[in-house]
Amino acid sequence: MPFKPVEPEKLSLAVIRQIEGLILRGILRPGERLPSERELSERLGVSRPSLREAIATLQGDGLLASKAGAGIFVADVLGSAFSPALTRLFARNDEAVFDYLSFRRDMEGLAAERAARLGSDTDLQVIDTVYRKMEAAHAKPSAEAEAELDADFHLAIIEASHNVIMLHMMRSMYQLLREGVFYNRQIMFKQRTTRDTLLAQHANINNALQSRDPIAARAAVVAHLSYVEQSLRDDVKAQANEAIAQQRFEHEKSRGPK
Repeated sequence: MPFKPVEPEKLSLAVIRQIEGLILRGILRPGERLPSERELSERLGVSRPSLREAIATLQGDGLLASKAGAGIFVADVLGSAFSPALTRLFARNDEAVFDYLSFRRDMEGLAAERAARLGSDTDLQVIDTVYRKMEAAHAKPSAEAEAELDADFHLAIIEASHNVIMLHMMRSMYQLLREGVFYNRQIMFKQRTTRDTLLAQHANINNALQSRDPIAARAAVVAHLSYVEQSLRDDVKAQANEAIAQQRFEHEKSRGPK
């Protein structure tokens, strides 16, 4: 007969599965510190030896990392998505910026459609909360704060799509964006008219999601990222034109009076 006796599961395995699940679903994020051993063992309802065994296994798997005197942290697993050589290549290649935006347009359009259909009411509340923060930040002259909230808004939509592969892939992409690999997000917040337009576009996305309209949500994301792409293309063209104008100016000065 194919049956075997059922054996009780080790507590450490149950702890491992719970922490792995939290990392997989993006609830525990890279760099996030775990509670102290005493607090965590109490929350999980397991002994400290069982917890230590689970932590050691997760460290061995590269999901957790210890810092001397600081505690246990979720490992920076996102950094492994792209090799350092490829990251440097992205940073040197202007065309990578537009390939990146094209990729985002496809992926985030799909994520918005899924979020409108599959996101829970709480997921949509998170998105709306981030958008309200964007409104509040809009009144303040901080391009950095607006850019950070912009990233948080888009990641909240991806989280609400409930696809863990997409979540971790897009988080790694956004990490490169935060590091300025693809472009400086603050460029998009230089002009008041651009800032107003961007906020209105995020309002359209949020409204479509809150109405649970998948088609409108996807269309709003596509329209927003198409605008971002065109704005960056215009900026690249303007910089190229200015470089040529500077050459003409320097040449004209060097010719002297006739």
